[in-house]
Amino acid sequence: LPIAAALDDVGYGSLECWGGATFDACIRFLGEDPWLRLRELKKAMPKTPLQMLLRGQNLLGYRHYADDVVERFVERAVKNGMDVFRVFDAMNDPRNMKAALQAVRSHGAHAQGTLSYTTSPAHTLQTWLDLTEQLLETGVDSIAIKDMSGILTPMAAYELVSEIKKRYDVRLHLHCHATTGMAEMALLKAIEAGVDGVDTAISSMSATYGHPAT
Repeated sequence: LPIAAALDDVGYGSLECWGGATFDACIRFLGEDPWLRLRELKKAMPKTPLQMLLRGQNLLGYRHYADDVVERFVERAVKNGMDVFRVFDAMNDPRNMKAALQAVRSHGAHAQGTLSYTTSPAHTLQTWLDLTEQLLETGVDSIAIKDMSGILTPMAAYELVSEIKKRYDVRLHLHCHATTGMAEMALLKAIEAGVDGVDTAISSMSATYGHPAT
């Protein structure tokens, strides 16, 4: 909170500050109310859209929840100040993202569908193009390529971004962890290929397991 006002003046497209493991950590380790944290952050940064990571049908827990629970959680998150929902499923199953994405859009927030990037004989370029199309059919405002392991090579980033932008009229973001040392160049090649946004971190918390520095 002490630096929130300064961050709010930078002009970021959005600022990820909630969701994922932070909700659990607030309750389990810090003894804090995550909803109060969200309200206080929104109050301190009124100009910057706040972003969260949402595990699709799992919400912020570790099992699937009923559709009405998903809808109610999203409604409360929007009410408390959340603007952008990055919705993902670890298995890249669009059925596990559908209820959350539809709830986000129904409450007037930004629904970002996610490709959880990985490599294997089964994960080809066509895999990601097919998933992009399925997410667009579900209804999203943007797509994120989430390279949570830092294994996206620069040339693979260029090819993937190029092919998605060539085929689909959708805003595209790239999220790379710097674990393997390739993230900076992957972002650069993605920018050359026409990506619309990239995730970065404040320099003091960048690189290694974080993101490239802003």
